Amino acid sequence: MAEEILKNFFFIERGYLNGNHFLLRGEQPILVDTGYLGDFTRTRALLEGMGVDLSSVRLIVNTHTHCDHIGGNAIIQEMSGCEVALHPVGRHFIESGDDWSTWWRYYDQEARFFKCAHSIGEGDTVPIGPYDFKAIHTPGHAADGIVLYHPPSGTLLSSDTLWEKDMAVITMRIEGSTALFAHEESLDKISSLDVKRVYPGHGSPFSDCKAAIGEARKRLGVYFRERERIGQDLLKRIVIYTLLMRPGREEELFYDQLMATPWFRETVDHYFNSEHALKYKEIMEYLTTKRLILRKGGTLYSTVKP
Repeated sequence: MAEEILKNFFFIERGYLNGNHFLLRGEQPILVDTGYLGDFTRTRALLEGMGVDLSSVRLIVNTHTHCDHIGGNAIIQEMSGCEVALHPVGRHFIESGDDWSTWWRYYDQEARFFKCAHSIGEGDTVPIGPYDFKAIHTPGHAADGIVLYHPPSGTLLSSDTLWEKDMAVITMRIEGSTALFAHEESLDKISSLDVKRVYPGHGSPFSDCKAAIGEARKRLGVYFRERERIGQDLLKRIVIYTLLMRPGREEELFYDQLMATPWFRETVDHYFNSEHALKYKEIMEYLTTKRLILRKGGTLYSTVKP
């Protein structure tokens, strides 16, 4: 789905594997976020279907450096020589080759480093063609996270800081023990804005920003009171994401594959007393019962839209 937000500036909705994109269409296109590397063929087809010559892209702005938002950067940069703009924290991650703080290595994700030319700090103006967006630093989900706000239209590109009826994963192991507090403060920043329409990093656009903030605060409240819910939500979501990244996993090997990653073992150690096999069985039963995962001939697939 594509929606023209402002003249020649489009929102392109994806799914869970890929973050949503934004496109300024013109002779020198500008992109905000570029999806997941392993699904770039589909990303390219979507953009070219909207009349974009990727070799003419001038600039990529990233809301943060997680794999589902920067996946196309390196390829598009090789095609066009375009520049990339990031928050200074994210720029440091990329320039120092830090694939841990970006989550890539922790979650065994496919991603490539790229060159960054510009830093976007708190309160900076980010010109996207004729439209001036204000950058707001919103850590919590990601240390380098930013949202982009266009005051004249009340448009907020909220990335993974704010979804309508859900909340992005909080990875305490990487973001630190104060990540919940940071996310709470980020929501406070957004609540002070006059927002008329929100375009999130995943999911469809929505108009009731205050209600979405209220839902996010409720979830944070649960996390503050019941720490195991952080781990429970993380396990469910990352198992699904893992099967979207690499569908058709052999079921008899999947547990051992998860145990070989840092994230699964550490999450169960931290939240569930190292009961790895028990927690794996519980999570898989839940996801199959909800039909978020399907078993076909000994292989596993996710039914979630990529």
